[in-house]
Amino acid sequence: MQWNIPRIVIAATQSGGGKTTLVTGLLAALRARGLTAQSFKVGPDYIDLGYHRMASGRTGHNLDTWLVPEVRLTEIFARECAGADIAVIEGVMGLYDGGQRGISSTAAIAKALDAPVLLVIDAKSVGASAAATALGFRSYDSQLNLAGVLLNRLGSKTHEEMIRKAMTDIHIPVYGALRRDSALTLPERHLGLTPVEEHEAAAVISALGERVKAGLALDEILRLAHSAAPLMIAEGRSVEKSVHVRIGVARDEAFSFYYAASLAQLEEYGAEIVEFSPLHDERLPDVDGIIIGGGFPEMFAEQLAENSSMRSSIRRAAEEGMPIYAECGGYMYLMRSLVDFDKAEHEMTDIFPMRARMTEKLQMVGYVEAEQTADTVLGPAGLLLHGHEFHFSVEEADDMSEMVRPFTFTKLRNNVQYLAGCSYKNVLGSYLHLHFAGCQTAAEHFVEACLRWGG
Repeated sequence: MQWNIPRIVIAATQSGGGKTTLVTGLLAALRARGLTAQSFKVGPDYIDLGYHRMASGRTGHNLDTWLVPEVRLTEIFARECAGADIAVIEGVMGLYDGGQRGISSTAAIAKALDAPVLLVIDAKSVGASAAATALGFRSYDSQLNLAGVLLNRLGSKTHEEMIRKAMTDIHIPVYGALRRDSALTLPERHLGLTPVEEHEAAAVISALGERVKAGLALDEILRLAHSAAPLMIAEGRSVEKSVHVRIGVARDEAFSFYYAASLAQLEEYGAEIVEFSPLHDERLPDVDGIIIGGGFPEMFAEQLAENSSMRSSIRRAAEEGMPIYAECGGYMYLMRSLVDFDKAEHEMTDIFPMRARMTEKLQMVGYVEAEQTADTVLGPAGLLLHGHEFHFSVEEADDMSEMVRPFTFTKLRNNVQYLAGCSYKNVLGSYLHLHFAGCQTAAEHFVEACLRWGG
């Protein structure tokens, strides 16, 4: 079917160029105008959408053609834009960066959604050369609608005038400019931005909105967004909710990495999502299965260890055969212990007989294909899943050969293969991040496993 919404992609020349800062401010400024903006983030990132949500008042969503097939991605895009006046899409890394052969790059998503692109130029320590950069990005792919630029981290009025003149000479419109201001910097740590749940972000976001309102040409950006052509969207298939199970989802300061559309896929198959906190709750709620997503257990390891009643509750559920699925930080929580950045060791749930040890060096980042080597709560041996890894920890055990390794991972970038994850009874964990909208078979299988156990 044919469908349309005003939409704009905010991209950058590289990571750290200011995309999240500008998009967060733009969402706040649009909201202040009385417009309802639906935000999206290209790629597998979880954290940026927390800032989007606080600025826009709506849950943001990821757009990733490795995790979710393109036909489903456009369907999700249209569905989540319901009731919105405009869609604002934040890119990932540099405009043309993504997986192997540009899979899920910002440029690929922008073309799939036929959306105009504004390129953020980090102007610190550069003058007229910024125009050469913009010209190169525009020329690199003639099929991409690179409509103009946003100048960020300018030093002065003269600096801005110099770059604006250079952009005018090559006929690239400037849709706005922001000066350097350390007070508007969003806090970061080892995995990127600090999650919005962990600090008082409202004041910074409000200030960003005011700065964007003053520095960006909002009326021109809105006109550009309205210039986007209609899209052809495949109609989503309806799923009959023939079952009803309660799935506990760990969500608090330590565990917050979830894709909203991924959890919605479980709901389509008849699951009721019940949130609980491994940090603050004494025991599991009345559920038929649990999911523990990624996050920052290393930053809350002492508090997690102190909550022995919750750890015992989860371990008891595992022994009773409850289906449990854990990703990355959740996987670490299911291990015997966690060694934090200060080399202090903390007891975890002791379901998997290994420890997670934090390292100063990034251990893995990138897309992977995961093949199940055994039957699990996600499906039968041989099932292929698309996922993403991003972690600073390593898994250790006295004898890793004793571990039941349920996956063979293949790195998308270089085809390197390795055994991964761990399973015990109906518990499955690994460093893999999945999107259930892109692996519906796994979502349905997990719901059915919960039904069998709870029924």
